[in-house]
Amino acid sequence: ERPDLEEEKSRLVLEAVANKKQLKGIEDQILEVLSGGEGGSILEDEGAVNILTAAKTLGNEIAEKQKITEDTETKIDGARAGYKPVAYRTTLLFFCIASLADIDPMYQYSLDWFVNLFVRAIAESQPSPDLLVRLEHLNSFFQYFLYRNVCRSLFEKDKLSFSLLLCAALLMGYNKMDP
Repeated sequence: ERPDLEEEKSRLVLEAVANKKQLKGIEDQILEVLSGGEGGSILEDEGAVNILTAAKTLGNEIAEKQKITEDTETKIDGARAGYKPVAYRTTLLFFCIASLADIDPMYQYSLDWFVNLFVRAIAESQPSPDLLVRLEHLNSFFQYFLYRNVCRSLFEKDKLSFSLLLCAALLMGYNKMDP
């Protein structure tokens, strides 16, 4: 539902990789300076001191960036975790309609169709700034939206079986009915 969070997460991952690459380059420069010493003190080599000073400065900057990146990733992961109840219910619904093929082999629905239906439900359901209210809106809207779309493709004689299957799957999923 929040593509901006996904884009931010991808950007942070790329930034972290670039930072690690820079750190690796600095480490290589330091090792080159240390191994290239001509027997004298490293403190007397002005180039070596400049490289070490630059490496320390860059290392500190990268460490600060990594801390900011980790904090932002934690916030993004927290926002993602808030939607787990919707993901769980959606999983129950998907496997419920997948089991319709046991009633009649003609009743087979693809994951692409299901995902597209879910994306439409996200766009068409009532928004809310409160996450818990939004989750309830998403769950109830998608469940009814899916029910209507699946019932459109069922024979009349199988609609009641689908309703029972849907109710049983949800009740068992939430441990309100024994399997």
